[in-house]
Amino acid sequence: MPKKIPMRQCVGCREMKPKKELIRVVRSPEGVVSLDFKGKLPGRGAYVCPDPACLAKARKSKGLERAFSAPLPNEVWEALEAQMKEVPPDAQ
Repeated sequence: MPKKIPMRQCVGCREMKPKKELIRVVRSPEGVVSLDFKGKLPGRGAYVCPDPACLAKARKSKGLERAFSAPLPNEVWEALEAQMKEVPPDAQ
């Protein structure tokens, strides 16, 4: 019997993709939002494609705010964009 592949929805493009292809954005219990490339950090998670365009779509549609039930300040968005730019796509 083939192993089941966990699927998650990108909050930017709203496409279902295998969990390993997406980057987890996590809000820690302390309220700090960051990218989780390993998928192991504790806290509430939402998933986004490893593409800055998808992060921009998530920002425009307020997808992460809905996922975390809290508004995200501009500094958080800028930090997420910077984190995504400095990590190569194959480093997940």
